[in-house]
Amino acid sequence: MRLNKILLMACMGCSLVSCDYLDFDESVGKTKEEAYSSFNNLRQLVANVYSYLPQDFGAIGNALREAATDNAMYVWNTSAVYKIYDNKWAPTNTVDDVWGNMYSAIRAANSFIENYDEDLLERLSLNDNYKEEVEKFRMYPYEVRALRAFYYFELAKRYGDVPLVTRTLDLDEVNKLTRTPFQEVMDFIAEECSQVALKLPVDHADFYSETGRATKGMALALKSRALLYAASKLHNPTGDKELWKTAATAAHDLISKGWYSLPNIDNDPIYSKEGANEIFKSSQLIFERRNGDSDSFERNNLPIGYEGGKSGNTPTQNLADAYEMADGTPFDWNNPDHVKYQYKKGNSLTRDPRFYKTIVYNGATLMDEVVEIYEGGKNGLPQEGATQTGYYLRKYINENVSLKPENPKKKAHHYILFRYAEILLNYAEAMTEWVGEDALPEGFTLTAREALNQVRAAANMPKVEDMGDAFMTRLRNERRIELAFEDHRFWDIRRWKIGAVVKDVYGVQVSKSGDYVKIKVRERAWDDKMYLYPISKGELNKNPGLGQNAGWND
Repeated sequence: MRLNKILLMACMGCSLVSCDYLDFDESVGKTKEEAYSSFNNLRQLVANVYSYLPQDFGAIGNALREAATDNAMYVWNTSAVYKIYDNKWAPTNTVDDVWGNMYSAIRAANSFIENYDEDLLERLSLNDNYKEEVEKFRMYPYEVRALRAFYYFELAKRYGDVPLVTRTLDLDEVNKLTRTPFQEVMDFIAEECSQVALKLPVDHADFYSETGRATKGMALALKSRALLYAASKLHNPTGDKELWKTAATAAHDLISKGWYSLPNIDNDPIYSKEGANEIFKSSQLIFERRNGDSDSFERNNLPIGYEGGKSGNTPTQNLADAYEMADGTPFDWNNPDHVKYQYKKGNSLTRDPRFYKTIVYNGATLMDEVVEIYEGGKNGLPQEGATQTGYYLRKYINENVSLKPENPKKKAHHYILFRYAEILLNYAEAMTEWVGEDALPEGFTLTAREALNQVRAAANMPKVEDMGDAFMTRLRNERRIELAFEDHRFWDIRRWKIGAVVKDVYGVQVSKSGDYVKIKVRERAWDDKMYLYPISKGELNKNPGLGQNAGWND
């Protein structure tokens, strides 16, 4: 069957996607044989599947998804993220609707997997580098399967039950699709990840010096994340311990391989001021979306008062308060010393080192300039566009970028999708929910507490000694600050079902004399229907059999 015919039938009247007939670039208009007639065409087919990898450098009207949580606030109320703030999104007015895009990626993956055939490459045996190219080609279907599993996770974490489609469909089949239960989708993801991990290399750098591709670690990291979500309250209302055991086992499987480690925060290339390609040197990096040079993140997020800066995503006092004092004591507004020395005492920094890697505070230095957030300061209110929370964002800002017209400079901003700290925190949470913070079942090599304290040790923070509920509170807080602005908080709020208790957003008023007053900046709307996204009215019009998520028909 001709590839273009396969694609056309998958697209025509499709209830899953809005097709543009360009998903496969060079394969469109070619027969199967033609499409697989050169290694360059093969690479392009696979590159197309990779091209759908998501990133959150401002996915919702230039706002990070974090800005729809208690971690951040977007300065400009014209952003679509305010629809989430105010609960003004709906099936007819969707936000962050990736349904069509992810199913386009899945369709591309399915078509490649269906049409993959090594025999087609025999004609290329006289080509230069034939052995190398064939070995790469043999990896492609496993990479594509790993990516397909990832795209299914992106769908399921948003919409819950979603149609599970593993082959190209004809028109009649497409319009009769129904949603597959969430747990079945997670089981599929987990099984796919287990299978492809057996075939993929640990590091493509050792495989003809290629990097940036799906690996064993990426597959197992995805399995860990998917099973953690499946075990969480949103999808496991009875608290089934077996689901937590399965999640803990998945994380432990990756931890036990010894492929990754946590560098000290002062030496981790992920936190390097050089940014860009430096992150590839980090021993905890598992998988990332790679990008070209750009200055758009700096334009959208440097403080007002910086040339070209638009403030954008500003951390909240809620997040700032979550960072402990350097000695491990929780920050307390009732402690005069904590308030007086929130950030520094003399030349000594007083907070968790991760605070300074994430947040710009009044008096901090950014791009060799002292930031003045106090009222009347060059970066403070009442200037239009100044932060309302008293903070600006440091994370992801590359200080080597220049927005000056006379000396412009751009840098690559690669988006981290998986890193080792998350896996340790996944493990700590799953183990705690399964057997408690200090239990060590047979076959496991570290406790939940030990995993948590590994993350803290890398950040130069003291061990957590709390027990019971207090331990879980500290663990959740650790996840919040360690993974801040890495697209976890939004989903953690949902899988933990804590939306109603984290809706109030706080900031701090700063005087020129250095006084700090905590203020309530905004009370956001919350409705429990927001634990899952609505399926768009457009998709339901094409296929009513999909059904709508609870609460979104009102």
